[in-house]
Amino acid sequence: MDLDTIREVVVARERADLSVLDASTAVLAGGTFLFSEPHDQLVRLVDITGLGWPAFEIVDDGLEIAATCTLAEFAGAGPGRELGLPMLRELWPGTALFARSCRALLASHKIWRTATVGGNVCLALPAGAVLGALVALDGTAVVWEADGGDRSIPLREFVVGPGRTALRPGEVLRSIRLPRSSLLAHTSFRKIALAPLGRSGAVVMGRRERDGRSAVTVTAATTAPVVLDFAEPPSDGALREALATIDPALWFDDPHGSPQWREHVTGVLAGEVAGELRRP
Repeated sequence: MDLDTIREVVVARERADLSVLDASTAVLAGGTFLFSEPHDQLVRLVDITGLGWPAFEIVDDGLEIAATCTLAEFAGAGPGRELGLPMLRELWPGTALFARSCRALLASHKIWRTATVGGNVCLALPAGAVLGALVALDGTAVVWEADGGDRSIPLREFVVGPGRTALRPGEVLRSIRLPRSSLLAHTSFRKIALAPLGRSGAVVMGRRERDGRSAVTVTAATTAPVVLDFAEPPSDGALREALATIDPALWFDDPHGSPQWREHVTGVLAGEVAGELRRP
């Protein structure tokens, strides 16, 4: 779709170029959402792909994924792969969730080559499966503040509602950091939709770290990702008790599933996920 209100496109080459961000300016990376519907309030786009961020970087305690990393790059970063970085051969089984989450999206592979990880996270849609995978792996959002500082936000706290995030005016999502303990974790994934090629009605992901600590993450079925933490892989009873603590107001309601259906199927999928986490 043409955005006929846009009067200027700024290609950011350095951080100072982001100073023009305001209510009439949008950050452009892949642009798959920006160009999908009208945004009449916008007069300027700031293209952050010119900043040249590498898709993946190894950091002291894990992996940093740039906001401009495309879904194609993200999905290609599986166990034993190079994760987009030369010389990397370490096996990180937690990265299995990367491609699985991309396949849970209602998007073609052509979109994968353009859409970005940061875009999926910042859209904050209940069906944002890449967002869910990064939450399931205990990710942390690295945010560039408008005054030149940085701040970190646990990704499970980043989304505050459908289409709403913890970003403040003028802030930009720089990257997502995943801890090594999550990348080395055993994971499990389940998804359901009302139609074979329909949007996800519920996505449940599990993580069991080497010390036994576990988490079950619910997304698509809820208005924001919900993480249930356990000291060890949960029993069926412990899982039911944890699921019962989810605020009923969080169950999402749209044409892709009623809250009652989403709550029910989430319980079924979570039981399967927990069962996998209990296996050796």
